[in-house]
Amino acid sequence: MLFNSYGFAVFLPIVFLLYWFIAKKSIVKQNFLLIIASYFFYACWDYRFLFLLIFSTILDYFTAIKMSQSSSKVNKKLWFWISIIINLGFLGVFKYYNFFAESFINFISFFGFEASYFTLNIILPVGISFYTFHGLSYVIDIYYNRIKPERNFVDYSLFVCYFPLLVAGPIERATHLLPQIKRKRNFDYYKAVDGLKQILWGLFKKMVIADNCAEFANLYFNNYNDYSGSSLILGAIFFTFQIYCDFSGYSDIALGTSRLFGIELLRNFSFPYFSRDIAEFWRRWHISLSSWFRDYLYIPLGGSKGGMWMKVRNTFIIFIVSGFWHGANWTFIVWGFLNALYFMPLLLTNNNRNNFEIVAKGRFFPSFRDALNMFLTFTLTVFAWIFFRADNLEHAFSYIKKIFESPFLNLSDIPILSYVVIVLIIFFILIEWIGRTGEYALQNLKYNNYRFLEWCFYFIIIISIFLFAGKEQDFIYFQF
Repeated sequence: MLFNSYGFAVFLPIVFLLYWFIAKKSIVKQNFLLIIASYFFYACWDYRFLFLLIFSTILDYFTAIKMSQSSSKVNKKLWFWISIIINLGFLGVFKYYNFFAESFINFISFFGFEASYFTLNIILPVGISFYTFHGLSYVIDIYYNRIKPERNFVDYSLFVCYFPLLVAGPIERATHLLPQIKRKRNFDYYKAVDGLKQILWGLFKKMVIADNCAEFANLYFNNYNDYSGSSLILGAIFFTFQIYCDFSGYSDIALGTSRLFGIELLRNFSFPYFSRDIAEFWRRWHISLSSWFRDYLYIPLGGSKGGMWMKVRNTFIIFIVSGFWHGANWTFIVWGFLNALYFMPLLLTNNNRNNFEIVAKGRFFPSFRDALNMFLTFTLTVFAWIFFRADNLEHAFSYIKKIFESPFLNLSDIPILSYVVIVLIIFFILIEWIGRTGEYALQNLKYNNYRFLEWCFYFIIIISIFLFAGKEQDFIYFQF
């Protein structure tokens, strides 16, 4: 069930009405209703993998309690590693087995050895990377005594399976979400309206920008030999906006939907393409994953405490693992490695913690220096996304090679309809720039006493969704 489908347009109001009118007097009933709705939502993708979600929930709930009851460190560590190994084992088999098998055979064949192997013809369970990381953060926090185990199985189950975040995040923490699940929630009209506005903007980003950009990005990437260098650069830019509007659009819909039920989720994007350096970009892109790797991998490895060599080593580890998390393909690993290289000059000069405030705060126009830094950061990001989008490394390098080999400026091979998409992107950038001080672009767009103009603007967004929506595309991050 896609967020931008008619099915979800029916599903959400039904759950909302049941939640606030039938179950509103009992938090237990509300939580149980959300669990049933979440399992139904997930089963609409593939009911066969529902057992994996339920098994993962039971496993982490049980091992967390066993860890807290353990009288010795040995027993506690045993239960901890049972959970870690089983969770990562499922993830490894479904997501990475074929990659490791093929890579190993290719490696030994380089030295003249021959071996046969078999691949698993299995479907990747949607959202497995996300709900696995939910459970892992919970188990790790229990092991290090940061939180106490949740004894209420209904509450913990909802923490894992809550449908707005189930298939593509944000990756929540027990310290943030569980307290909200456990306390009574009252309907807040203004919060609900805010949620609807965020859903609207998320639908615009996904259906108007991402889906239209996808058509032309696919055209250029799949037929790169037929186009000029300028067209291929345009194709990379189209994918750059596709992946941002696809994923942040999903996150906006997820956060807005959750706000309808009185639950606040972690923010996942903060206008990353307005970043002035790569460090700022990664503080604003997929925030829940970046902070997860920081807290559960980078800091345990020593973080920034052990001198420059350790900082460099840990930075490369964090970026490469982040790339590998996205998929079993060398393109993702190279993408992560490339971002680590981008990060190095900032790290080596101790400039990686600049630019925490949003650019040009309090002003409409950025300074020349900020504008130049945004352009350079965006350019580096576009180049890295080529590897992310390519089918394999050969495809990525051939695409880049063709950019420089072919005649650079050739407007004749750019489809006319792509100019319409460019205009839509410019409109989108303008709205994001105006609303960049909010949690999402429409949040702080106020018209004071001119409420009619505000509603006219929302009407324009709605009409543009119906008029300019591209061919429906799956959300990119569902494959991760």
